[in-house]
Amino acid sequence: MAARMLSLIPSIPYPVEAEGRWLPVTSTIDWCEENYYATTYSAEIVNTLTNLLFMYLAAKGIHNVLTQGHDGVFLVGFVGYLLVGIGSFLFHSTLKYPFQLVDELSMIYTTCLMCFATFSYGGSRRYRNTLAASLVLLSLFITIYYHYLQDPTFHEVVYAILTVIVVVRSLFLMETNLRPRWRSKAREAANPRLRGQGPAAVMIENERDQKILREMWIMFFWGVSIFLSGFALWAVDNISCSSLVSLRRKIGLPWGVLLELHGWWHLMTGVGAYAYLVWGIWLRHCLDYKQDEYELVWPRWTSMPVVLKRQPKYQINGTDEKLKELVRN
Repeated sequence: MAARMLSLIPSIPYPVEAEGRWLPVTSTIDWCEENYYATTYSAEIVNTLTNLLFMYLAAKGIHNVLTQGHDGVFLVGFVGYLLVGIGSFLFHSTLKYPFQLVDELSMIYTTCLMCFATFSYGGSRRYRNTLAASLVLLSLFITIYYHYLQDPTFHEVVYAILTVIVVVRSLFLMETNLRPRWRSKAREAANPRLRGQGPAAVMIENERDQKILREMWIMFFWGVSIFLSGFALWAVDNISCSSLVSLRRKIGLPWGVLLELHGWWHLMTGVGAYAYLVWGIWLRHCLDYKQDEYELVWPRWTSMPVVLKRQPKYQINGTDEKLKELVRN
């Protein structure tokens, strides 16, 4: 019955695997997408082109950091995110080992950078320098050992551990600094907006921070859900590769492209990683008492969030009636 239904779907047969421009394969991984079936210039065409989302979101993030005055560490973070996309593009195009290293090690370096951004907050200069040196040494160790071992499992485990550490630390900072019942008296006393203010100002501050926390948790679960869904598809792609290849060939093109699950992994982890970086930017501004200077702009779940400077209360744009009244008077 299923085979009969598939035969009714208009499609074209999958071409056979062919000799490609970048042979021989030297990478330690050859993914489930069949090689050079679409063009001789790209070993895995879907896995290659899905990295364009990384490049687009990286450009969006870099532009946002440069135009909105965000911390420079996030500029470096988005540059690292861009290198992941470029490295993965070249890796899947060629299946060459050097580009595999660019792809995978960029992930490690960018995550280590986020480790520094997260763990260095509030520390002394000596602590930050020690942390930076430790993370550089860790990155060098991972690079050398991975090149020696050439076992993708090592990279996957290390990347997962670093990512969990960064995320847990970020959540801890968010909750202990923004949630009123867990916020320390020292932080409250250091808040420049509350100096000389009474309980009413504290109440307004708390209500605003509670609202921000709700937004940040929603954004966190949104990003993590997409990221983990991508990871699940990545795992299915690895475990059930032969079945997926057979099913793709039965369905034919272009529909079989939808079963290139590693491509979905690129799209979904790209969105998840971008969401984390934007979430980190928003958290940093909140930790720096700049909640009233910046805002998270995220009109709907299908859009990409950004953190923007708040517009001045009165703008000379010809539409502000209050300003017009002040000018007339």
